Parts: sequence; structure tokens; C-alpha cells
Amino acid sequence: MKNRLRVLRAERAWSQQDLAERLAVSRQSVNAIETGRFDPSLPLAFRIADIFGLPIEQIFDNPAREDSQ
Repeated sequence: MKNRLRVLRAERAWSQQDLAERLAVSRQSVNAIETGRFDPSLPLAFRIADIFGLPIEQIFDNPAREDSQ
């Protein structure tokens, strides 16, 4: 799943470890989400959205919507 996580994190000058600590996940999990190798669970996606103060839709692209365009 495409996402803006890396950009949002960079805008705040946070390392992957910084974000991982805020989310209570491993740095490897943050890396896997950023690179699209892992799709976060819905609760984790909501935590990510809360941390950045954005709706989920502004962080993650809906793959179903991309297929229909």
C-alpha cells in the first residue's frame, strides 16, 4: 500500500526509530510500512493518523480506488 509516511516523518525530522517509539512498534515495522512491504493493521493506521494529526486517507492510498481509475 502506497503511503506518505516517509515524507511526513521527514517533515518533522523524526528518524524511523523516533516514529517507532511513538507508535510502540519496532523500527523495522516502520521501515516495512514505509516501503510498502507491510500494511499496518487498522488500529495501527489510526495511531499513525493520530500522531500526524491527519485523516488516514491523507497518509495511505486506497488500493481499491487506484484499481478503479
